[in-house]
Amino acid sequence: MSHLPCLRRVAIPPGLVTADENRSWILAEKIKKSDTQWREQLSEMAYRVTRKGATEPRFSHIFPDSPGSFHCVCCGELLFNSKSKFESGSGWPAFYEPANRAAVSERVDFSFFMRRIEVLCEKCDAHLGHVFKDGPQPTGLRYCINGAALKFTPEESD
Repeated sequence: MSHLPCLRRVAIPPGLVTADENRSWILAEKIKKSDTQWREQLSEMAYRVTRKGATEPRFSHIFPDSPGSFHCVCCGELLFNSKSKFESGSGWPAFYEPANRAAVSERVDFSFFMRRIEVLCEKCDAHLGHVFKDGPQPTGLRYCINGAALKFTPEESD
């Protein structure tokens, strides 16, 4: 009896791979731009928030309470939808889950002498905000996101 290496099946989250016309699977590439290119593309506030990790003032971005989706202002990636948006009272848009878990990444942030979990766009590494464990059910999470990092697209009505 031959001994074959043990192979594990690994689930690849949606959004990390794409299929080309030959049905070959390829890893989606990160968007990389120079600092000058980001400055030309973004408003000053969006640049400071997404590329430099700043935080916008509270209540500076009020989004409509209508159905729609929230995309990364830098690359257009779908990040959140209005179904998971809630009023947290913090002054920043809040969501209890991403539209696609693979679209956001997280890393530990020790700025301001605190330990927080920073949320980034997986596709372009834009700083979005932070996630906290004080949100509503069903997840118990509060994704506290800078409005300057988001572009709202209203749902098309029939």
